[in-house]
Amino acid sequence: MLSLLSRKQSQKLIFAAVAMVILSAGAFAAGQHAGGHGHGPDIGKPGKAAAVTRTIEMVMSDNRYTPETITVKKGETIRFKVRNAGQIVHEFNIGTATMHAAHQKEMAMMAEHGVLGIDKIYHDKMNMNMGGGKAMKHDDPNSVLLEPGKSGEVIWTFSANAKLEFACNVPGHYEAGMKGEIEIE
Repeated sequence: MLSLLSRKQSQKLIFAAVAMVILSAGAFAAGQHAGGHGHGPDIGKPGKAAAVTRTIEMVMSDNRYTPETITVKKGETIRFKVRNAGQIVHEFNIGTATMHAAHQKEMAMMAEHGVLGIDKIYHDKMNMNMGGGKAMKHDDPNSVLLEPGKSGEVIWTFSANAKLEFACNVPGHYEAGMKGEIEIE
């Protein structure tokens, strides 16, 4: 069958199969819903459009970001224009490694409950109970979750010298290296 498909179609099919295995493994390992998008340490706050000092274009492709590292100034408000140029769902999320670890559990629950597909987000399922009376709307200001070909933005004011990174917490993506460092001057 693969010989009848174009090279690009074959690659997409193989990539989707691998991603499904990763999603399934992550979902079963997720356990209870814990952590969250909660901002925990002082990583900054949602920014106001009027305060934006600079715009950074972020491109998500399958398991990488461009650029891979960004530098910001303490107190700077950045508009991140995020575009998913990949073939599967990706996330841009600002946080610490600890915050990402907690959020990965939530994302695994989303996959387990059918909210996340390989290349689709089922928004109609985001209000369903994910355990403990918690729903996963994925509407926090430090994050955007995008289907292939879609764009979004995050406006963020950086307030501390915390060790921050941006990452994709879709099951298996962070572990595959889909993260980048935020250097604060």
